[in-house]
Amino acid sequence: MLIPTIPTPEEVLDKGFRRAKKAANKVRSSNIPRQQKSKKTEEARIKTACQVIEETFNMILERVPKIEEMHMFYQDYIDVVVGVDELKKSLGALNWAVELLSKFENQYVFKVRRSSPQDASRVRSEAFGRISSVVYRIEDELNFLDFAKAKLRNMPTIDFDATTAVIAGFPNVGKSTLLRHITTAEPKVADYPFTTTGIQIGHFERRWQSYQIIDTPGLLDRPVKDMNEIELNAMVALEHLADVILFIFDASETSGYPLESQFRLFEEIKHIFKTPIVCVFNKMDLVERVKYLDEYINKVEDPLMVAAAEGTGVSEIMDKLEEFNDEKKRRSRTDV
Repeated sequence: MLIPTIPTPEEVLDKGFRRAKKAANKVRSSNIPRQQKSKKTEEARIKTACQVIEETFNMILERVPKIEEMHMFYQDYIDVVVGVDELKKSLGALNWAVELLSKFENQYVFKVRRSSPQDASRVRSEAFGRISSVVYRIEDELNFLDFAKAKLRNMPTIDFDATTAVIAGFPNVGKSTLLRHITTAEPKVADYPFTTTGIQIGHFERRWQSYQIIDTPGLLDRPVKDMNEIELNAMVALEHLADVILFIFDASETSGYPLESQFRLFEEIKHIFKTPIVCVFNKMDLVERVKYLDEYINKVEDPLMVAAAEGTGVSEIMDKLEEFNDEKKRRSRTDV
């Protein structure tokens, strides 16, 4: 999400008052009659300060995308990461400041015009005090927008026209390794949980069809209300983006999670999302207890056996995704 640079109150006021001083100097050097010059000078300072600060806030408001017009994935993603209500509240505070500054501009320009030349400076000083007060009143909201800018800087770019497979499973079961072998993506991969701390995206093409593979942070077998931000990002991707879910089992259990727990998570995802699921048993090269594994393999439909670290079985996954896409197209034609 592209949030522009957010200035501090001091930076906003410095910019506005600096430009106001330049505008005043321009009036002083003009050919305006001397008896009118002091009032015209203070009028220019008030108008310029208000307008420059209004323009600064309006630029932010114009550049931040309208949240309600965004895809539901992005709306939920923003809600998980920074909070949609808090973001709207902060943008609303900028709107409030713009409206009040516009009101001050008219109010104090009128006062200057009605005042004597000797009082014009006092009126302008009062105006600057109220302008400063308004800007400092939204300091918390400016700070929040700066925080949101940093948190949403790496919000993923989604191709909504591609057939999308979302990879799910416990941490360290080989999801990122699989993504790296299927696509050109280069996610960070290591031998410890939660290496993936954000959504990773890769792409490949087959027969003029684009495929998008999304690697989600590792999920844990616990209720949604107990999930952390990393896990909630995964749930958002599963809910709004997945045409098909690639659920990865660590067949070797070297990730530290027993197959019983992994299967329980699979059942939970299957129950929640009602999305087609392809079950992939990874790390088959490390499996020692084959009979124990068979118990879980026999519980799922058409499982795929792979060793992602070696690239073994990856082409079968790509074939399966192509079959899914062909079937989706057939269903679409039938529905029409």
